[in-house]
Amino acid sequence: MANIKSAKKRILVINKKTLRNKSISSATKTAMKKVHAAVAAGDKAAASEALRAATKAIDMAATKGVMHKNTAANKKSRLAKAVNKMA
Repeated sequence: MANIKSAKKRILVINKKTLRNKSISSATKTAMKKVHAAVAAGDKAAASEALRAATKAIDMAATKGVMHKNTAANKKSRLAKAVNKMA
């Protein structure tokens, strides 16, 4: 356990950031799962809506620094490819 005041503060700050990052990451994964589920079900309209929501969630994660921008681009590309393959 930390004894120095600044170290104690860093622990508190890191815990807050960890919770925020987990929340954003979880929301992103859920949005991506919804796209995959819609593609598996064969529902093009639902897949397009889910893709829009997932793209927004992924962009937010990249903006907040939870995910690297290249990783975000890769994930968006794969999701879009899966949805476009349905047609």
